[in-house]
Amino acid sequence: MEIREAFSEEEFRTIYPVMRQLRTHLSESEYLSMVERMRGEGYRLAAAYDDGGKVVGAAGFRVQEFLYCGKLLYVDDLVTAEDARSTGVGAAMLRWLEDEARRGGCAQLHLDSGIGRKDAHRFYFRKGMGIFSFHFTKELR
Repeated sequence: MEIREAFSEEEFRTIYPVMRQLRTHLSESEYLSMVERMRGEGYRLAAAYDDGGKVVGAAGFRVQEFLYCGKLLYVDDLVTAEDARSTGVGAAMLRWLEDEARRGGCAQLHLDSGIGRKDAHRFYFRKGMGIFSFHFTKELR
């Protein structure tokens, strides 16, 4: 398996089928438009490829800095292809993200996970992550 950052629309397009498994509400055109806009705000996209070159995992992330904790890598999206789950892809992606955070001078890695994603939570706990705050939202529509 190889994990590498994506930079082109063609690469973003090849990642979409896996990303759609997490972000089911986005059409391919919406996803591509959003990725392009978000890249202007520091969003980056990486993918895990199996030995045949098929995308089996994806991660969207950005480096941010806050007064309360300093520089961190925030994971917007982390998904393993349904047919590749429990094969080490998620663990490899998380290690890659941790290494990328260290390379970027970050002291922490953060992510949010929906309250109903119990399997994901068990995975994050096994990988040494903990819950350190509540994330509050308010719909403004």
